[in-house]
Amino acid sequence: MELKDELPLDHRLAAVYRWGAALCGIALLVFGCLGFADALSPFNTDGSNIAGMSTNGTLSLISVIVGLALIGGGIVGGNFASTLNMVVGALFLLSGFVHIFILDKGANVLDFGMSNVIFSFAMGLVILTFGMYGRVSSRLPHDNPYWQRRHPEEAAKEQKARQALPHTSSTGAPMREVSRGLESGQ
Repeated sequence: MELKDELPLDHRLAAVYRWGAALCGIALLVFGCLGFADALSPFNTDGSNIAGMSTNGTLSLISVIVGLALIGGGIVGGNFASTLNMVVGALFLLSGFVHIFILDKGANVLDFGMSNVIFSFAMGLVILTFGMYGRVSSRLPHDNPYWQRRHPEEAAKEQKARQALPHTSSTGAPMREVSRGLESGQ
């Protein structure tokens, strides 16, 4: 699948990408700022807890940077926010898998605990879902711009078929007959 700018600027999916990125970014920003408020040292691994998760200054910094990036993606919106959500969501999932193997080892410099791993998986899935919403599915509706981009021949046939149909009024009468009736005063 190619990720190109096939989404129209005013499409309703843009709001999903925008709000999804912004809300997840705000959650990460709050977590990071709470870590900074406790004045944690950068690589401290003594188990300081913020919001039920262990953290240190480096993890707080990463959380703030990723949170600001997601909020920025929410401001930009559109395909950029969708792609950013998919990339960040995948990185969260990857981080969860990596940290599950190094929980009790010296390589755990971000002081991850099991609650952090679960949060990483959950947040990754949420962000990834916001990024893929309406973009990746086996049954996209035919008015979806991503479906139209992937099936240009079928989309063109459907567009021609819609244009060939006589437009009907709310009563079911073809619009040509309604407009003739209005012209003749009936």
